[in-house]
Amino acid sequence: MSLKQKTFKGVIWSAVERFSTQGVQFLFGILLARLLTPNDYGMIAMLTIFMAVSQTFIDSGFGNALIRKPDRNEADKATVFFFNIFMAAACYGIIFLGAPFVAQFYKMPQLSDILRILAINLIIQAFGSIQRLNLTIDLNFKTLAKVSLIGAIVGGTAGLISAYNGLGVWSLVIQQMVTTSTRVVLFWTLVHWRPKTFFNKTSFKNMFGFGSKLLISGLLNTLYENVYDLIIGKVFSAGTLGNYSRASHFANFPSSNINGIFQRVTFPVLSKIQNDHDKLRVGYLKFLNMATLVVFPLMIGLSAVAKPFILLVLTDKWVDAILILQIICFAQMWYPVHSINLNMLQVLGRSDLFLKLEIIKKIEGITVLCITLPHGIIAMCFGQWFNACFGLVINTYYSGKLLNAGLLPQLKMYIPTILNSLIMGAICLGVTKLLPEKEYGIQLILGITAGATYYLVSNWIFNRSTVKELLELLNRKKKKL
Repeated sequence: MSLKQKTFKGVIWSAVERFSTQGVQFLFGILLARLLTPNDYGMIAMLTIFMAVSQTFIDSGFGNALIRKPDRNEADKATVFFFNIFMAAACYGIIFLGAPFVAQFYKMPQLSDILRILAINLIIQAFGSIQRLNLTIDLNFKTLAKVSLIGAIVGGTAGLISAYNGLGVWSLVIQQMVTTSTRVVLFWTLVHWRPKTFFNKTSFKNMFGFGSKLLISGLLNTLYENVYDLIIGKVFSAGTLGNYSRASHFANFPSSNINGIFQRVTFPVLSKIQNDHDKLRVGYLKFLNMATLVVFPLMIGLSAVAKPFILLVLTDKWVDAILILQIICFAQMWYPVHSINLNMLQVLGRSDLFLKLEIIKKIEGITVLCITLPHGIIAMCFGQWFNACFGLVINTYYSGKLLNAGLLPQLKMYIPTILNSLIMGAICLGVTKLLPEKEYGIQLILGITAGATYYLVSNWIFNRSTVKELLELLNRKKKKL
């Protein structure tokens, strides 16, 4: 099978894995949110930063280092495997001892026990790390889709049963624990890799140079992405954080999934042609164009129908999440663009530049956060707009220098899609406003239908060659999948 065929098959199955799994989690999330309260979700969100930082240390950039290493061997895989387990155990020990201090920081004693149980996930997940990486390296997203989907269904069912029986916040803990455990069991069952050697110092040193820089940049990114949860939970309330957390979750669903599909496929694929800059530039811009063609209308459309969506699926106890969702959508729509640009630096082996950009953006982001914090949660959300624009300028700087594909060439490519998506969003919003006030279901269905119809027809008229190419590829590959 050629690289082009592997790439397209990888995109298809990566999409299946991401959207089927996330779709199931999205559905269970809606059902759980109807049974639970913003306060329940807020408590879990308060702990997210500690779990995320731990996961960053556990990976330490070695996952990407292993993927891009052209001469990887069994010693490399075993080294990463045992390193992940060791780091997971160390992180759990620190969390176990520090849990009472976290509870004291938030002035919520129940958080201590919740964090100690939730952190067991770190150790469980570490045991499936190499099996998951092997599937990514081989572009075997079909098996990954099966594992992820089954884990989401089993975990979601366990969480829903727990919530129905009145376990409150513990339902969310049980959901995560069961999901992770199910996936690891399936990884060991379906992926026939076992460590054939032990930790190798030479392999560790070879990958540490690349991975260590990604660890620092990943740590900065993780802290930055979760600092809003930390501050909102401390300064405001668990309920406010719960509303922000749910709104962020819904905004992240389209952007992070589109990004996840392309990131997991582009990194191993583009790594194979990293020495041919002409092919690299063409492939890189094509991935960017495909990602934005999908994610921009999804995010703008979600913002347009946020009110009927929230009130219909979550009920009016989540009404405070509406405006937050509408604002965040316009910031999150740029997430795949940022990610693919940064991915390119890793493909080229320039993790030093990756780290430099992350430091600059985080300094700017914290500055904006400090300025907007005194003005409330809505001002903080608007600050994320500025961060997204600043990030676009910064992330494309080295793309321009290294591949002649900087800000201006990219903007020229994005502007038609942005304008078309804004028109689509205006149509969605206009339709919902014309319909009766309380008919949220009708508003949602007709608003989405009108907007989607316009977007598909307009792309067929003005962007027909790209649409035809995608349809032909999809048709050809359907018979082979």
